[in-house]
Amino acid sequence: MAEVRTLVITGNGTNCEKESAFAAELAGADSATVVYFSDLIAGRCRLEDYNFLIFPGGFLDGDDLGAAQAAALRWQFATTGDGTPLIDQLNAFFNAGGLILGICNGFQLLVKLGLLPAVGGKYFERQVTLSHNDSAKFEDRWVHLKANPKSPCVFTKGLDILEMPVRHGEGKLVARDEATLQGLVENDLVALQYAHPESGDVTQEYPFNPNGSPYGIAGLTDPTGRILGLMPHPEAFNHPTNHPGWTRGERPTLGTILVENAVKYIKSR
Repeated sequence: MAEVRTLVITGNGTNCEKESAFAAELAGADSATVVYFSDLIAGRCRLEDYNFLIFPGGFLDGDDLGAAQAAALRWQFATTGDGTPLIDQLNAFFNAGGLILGICNGFQLLVKLGLLPAVGGKYFERQVTLSHNDSAKFEDRWVHLKANPKSPCVFTKGLDILEMPVRHGEGKLVARDEATLQGLVENDLVALQYAHPESGDVTQEYPFNPNGSPYGIAGLTDPTGRILGLMPHPEAFNHPTNHPGWTRGERPTLGTILVENAVKYIKSR
């Protein structure tokens, strides 16, 4: 089996890196290393040494210029000590078959880098963004999610209804045009959608859809299925006692099942 080498990027306002690394370890990854973005710039760490990359949640650069916008510019224009553009390392990592998971702020970074959703196979081209919630406030609550069985996403294979916490102020997906939005749906790039807790159906109803995303979009994948970005926090539901219904005997599937699927996928290759 392939060895699963996980890299979790931190720095500049990220605050969920330890939980994300812990989720990878729980899922059976052979290693989970947390490094600062500056370590990549200095050449102390190279993406080519890993096959599972996690961009965790937090508030990159205080969300100045918009959530993860400053970080996206940093990735696009930074160079390593030998003058190589860092974005080339990221592109090479993906082309080599690596898996990428972006959680909350990490999801915001992936869409602003143009790694998601890559409608038409157009990577590193910004097609969507994540904007302010319709409620005009920070949303901190648990949500139900429905996995799209037709999606190519390796993280969500075989899953149906999940529960996870959300905590964000900019989670509403906005496409650059109607054709792009329809492309997400028609190509099954919508991997996860907010669902009503009673019916299990995709919903636009607040607060079950906490931000007003069209089609209840909570997570996107790319055409290969090897990238997943989602606003909910799977790493924050890593033990049954994390769930608010624990004392009432509720035992939903842990959010870390997404990471487990990623680890199994890599090990199977």
